[in-house]
Amino acid sequence: MRALALLISCLVAVGFAHNSTSDEHTEGQKYHGESLAWTPCPVSPTLDGDHQLECSNLVVPMDQFNASNNGFNNEKHFNISLIRLRGKNATANGNINILLNPGGPGGSGMSLMYRWGVDISQVVGENFNLLSFDPRGVNASTPYVKCYPTPGNKTQASQNSWTGTDPYNLTESSGNWWASSIIYSQACKQTMGEHGEYINTPQTAADMNSILDAVGQEDLYYWGFSYGTILGQTYATMYPERARRVIIDGVANEFDWFTNWSDRESNDDTDKVFEGFVDECIKAGNQTCPLAQLAETKEELTEKLISTIWALREEPAPVYVNNTVSGLVGFSDVWNNAVFNALYSPLRWAPLAAALTPLVQTGNATAFFLHYMLPSTAESYNDYDEGDANDYIRYNDGVSGPALSPATPEELIPAILEASNNTIFGSQEWPGYFNRRSWAVRKTIDFVPERGVRTAHPLLILSTTYDPVCPLISARSANDAFVGSRLVEVQGYGHCSLAVPSNCVNDIVRQYFVEGVLPESNVVCGPKLPLPYFPAENSTTGATSPVHTTGQAY
Repeated sequence: MRALALLISCLVAVGFAHNSTSDEHTEGQKYHGESLAWTPCPVSPTLDGDHQLECSNLVVPMDQFNASNNGFNNEKHFNISLIRLRGKNATANGNINILLNPGGPGGSGMSLMYRWGVDISQVVGENFNLLSFDPRGVNASTPYVKCYPTPGNKTQASQNSWTGTDPYNLTESSGNWWASSIIYSQACKQTMGEHGEYINTPQTAADMNSILDAVGQEDLYYWGFSYGTILGQTYATMYPERARRVIIDGVANEFDWFTNWSDRESNDDTDKVFEGFVDECIKAGNQTCPLAQLAETKEELTEKLISTIWALREEPAPVYVNNTVSGLVGFSDVWNNAVFNALYSPLRWAPLAAALTPLVQTGNATAFFLHYMLPSTAESYNDYDEGDANDYIRYNDGVSGPALSPATPEELIPAILEASNNTIFGSQEWPGYFNRRSWAVRKTIDFVPERGVRTAHPLLILSTTYDPVCPLISARSANDAFVGSRLVEVQGYGHCSLAVPSNCVNDIVRQYFVEGVLPESNVVCGPKLPLPYFPAENSTTGATSPVHTTGQAY
């Protein structure tokens, strides 16, 4: 998993932040068999001028598993924001809703629908409604997860707890991270109060039943990406009798997520994707990948990239355009934010190569700064504020807290190195392990994944060959855990199947949702076309798949 924040790649801004929810739906459209009232969504009532988009809210109990914790008349609750894209033929075909989750775990279903609703609808067909939601604690749902009352409080706390040691030296920085993590965990516990103890994946899985009940649907139809595969596997284990059509795409290992202290397996293919970026650049040549002019072999280019970027740890690159446009380009800006995030989708590789070329060639970081760091032009990997939901849900779900972690910084260091030393991107994970160790929020449920799970209908499992954060081995683990499930591998690089367009995958997904048809055995699908990783018309922007990339690897 990643210490940045993670799942829908490079979404376009739609302005659906956590403080811009739709009105309470006291009036609105009601459909036969449903208890919800729907109104046109506040940002836009349609997508592409052709698909109706509607929003609603659903109140769910704070504790889905013990009503005595919810107070008189369910006064303790969460308000879940819902968004639905209506299929043109859905009403005539039973009004079936496919629930979607983009991952994160702080990923917004609202944002997913605005950016990718039409594209997903084209895959599954017009016989289904697409229904997504902001899970409890996320984005437009309330209460919204945050560990400090204001962003300024968080910034000040970070500044006050850091004494200027080298953040890329684990031993030197461990004391600071140890102390900072204690402050952070206490702030999370105080700010969220009792509600914070019930923000976890099993509760969200139960919320999905509440959503199904509210729309009058017995069986779950679901497509979950990245962390959404954790949610899908959790639901299928807890409620196998309702898991009728469940697709998990870009699969995280549920056993590691809930029962292991480290997330080492998530790094298994990270470096292979980076190697693929370099290798495909050399193959493309300098006409379409300008970095290729700097080396004869992929090994030589790899060494030049790493040595240039690593040097930024000691001396950031200054950029001065004019007296209003200037700044410093540091190691984390390039390695963690740009290079690592580009691994999620090959469509990001060409603009990355164009921005890195002058930096490697002459030390000039202006092109990089303008593309990735200048607010008015920077490539955006998120269009809403995730708050602290990624950390909150991850640590509430998994092995965390002082009682289950190494007792001192000296004991923690080798454990962190062991968890992160299988990737050259491992240093970005270090602070997260300190936060995991210091986590102070009370755990209210212990969910243990199972093997041999028999669902109402077998799961469909999708994975690319080389996924930077959810490797193929994790998809195989899920394939082993769920009886009768089928694994479809799409050949290529990137996070989740949508990173590699494939007619083969699209056909399998559509047949699965419509008819319940699965491949007779696990299969490998090729891409839609031989992918031009570095196309002739080099663009500084690129469409990307809905895989949330602003943090941990889910």
